Amino acid sequence: MTAAEQRFCPFDVGEEFRRLREDDPVSRIELPSGTPAWFVARHADARHVLTDERLSSVDASRLMRPGAGDDQVAPPGPGVLLFYDPPEHTRLRRMLAGNFTVRRMNQLRPMVESIVAAQLDEMARAGSPTDFVRSFALPVPSLVVCELLGVPYADRAEFQRRTAAQVDLAMGEEHAAALWAESTEYMARLVVDKRAHPTDDLLGRLVAEHGEELSDTELAGIGVFLLGAGYETTANMLGLGTLLLLRHPEQLARLRDAMGDGAAVDRAVEELLRILTVVNNAAMRQAKEDITVGGQLIRAGEFVLVSLGSANRDDAVHERSDEFDIGRAPGAHLAFGHGIHHCLGAPLARLEMQIAFPALLKRFPALRLAVPFDEIEYLPQSLVHGVRALPVAW
Repeated sequence: MTAAEQRFCPFDVGEEFRRLREDDPVSRIELPSGTPAWFVARHADARHVLTDERLSSVDASRLMRPGAGDDQVAPPGPGVLLFYDPPEHTRLRRMLAGNFTVRRMNQLRPMVESIVAAQLDEMARAGSPTDFVRSFALPVPSLVVCELLGVPYADRAEFQRRTAAQVDLAMGEEHAAALWAESTEYMARLVVDKRAHPTDDLLGRLVAEHGEELSDTELAGIGVFLLGAGYETTANMLGLGTLLLLRHPEQLARLRDAMGDGAAVDRAVEELLRILTVVNNAAMRQAKEDITVGGQLIRAGEFVLVSLGSANRDDAVHERSDEFDIGRAPGAHLAFGHGIHHCLGAPLARLEMQIAFPALLKRFPALRLAVPFDEIEYLPQSLVHGVRALPVAW
């Protein structure tokens, strides 16, 4: 890793985003592959792009990797609804939506609380100092999403390895494709097993309720997509969010003192989501026809990349947008996207954070960094912001 990459910090992006919003809100950029695209920085323009049906959500992730070559997008993988337009997107999302309702989240709460408590017990047994990423931020969402989908505990480690690697933009395209194929093969075997032996989990219910509508290939694709989407983002929010709180002890104290006040904890989680926006950009869009965004003409076939992070620091929507304030009234942040592709698993991610952060601060009230802040290394070449490791002590 270069010195420049090590210095990269997702907290220090306010001024750069501000310049773009003020001077060049829909700017021409070159993707790592060399393909040109439009970069959207303002909140209003971001919402426009994410809801306009003249822009397709496409799997152009290969264009975010150096040396990918031409500007062809990949066909959407079976079941990966992020890259589908209606009506196919509508069909798949409708089948999944019932698993992420408020009622379902209330049913999942005891399971999440148990997993969080067990990992905190393990941290305490291992002793201080420890790498918070490995001891808490990674295993909690991994165990939660595996329980949700019905993935055997014994397979958790391999699932973590494959998922973490797939969002690493420094990885070659062939390696990334091989990991995706490996994950799909694993999930296909799990689907076959659940058809033969029904289970009461998300994947098992999909098989039972929609097994005749969905092929094994689609079910496997849905499983891989939900495993990745439900793990990597929440894991990085827990790690990066804890680091941000440790960097702002007055905010950490406010959150610790708010324990038992559900509304205050909810506000804190929303502010962490807004200020960090660990998913750097929304999925790529491609214009189906000529369209104007923020006064800029975008031609049919051109790519559009929405900066969710910049949109979430737009003073037109969030006053003092670069300031971290857990008491801020929740606004219309875009950390989970917007429109028909708004993150399906947002209620689960919120539930995990609403439980995890207060429990962590209650169990370890003296939690602190075990190394100087300047020594923390980040994940600069990743589809998701995060820290490589977070040494903490108490």
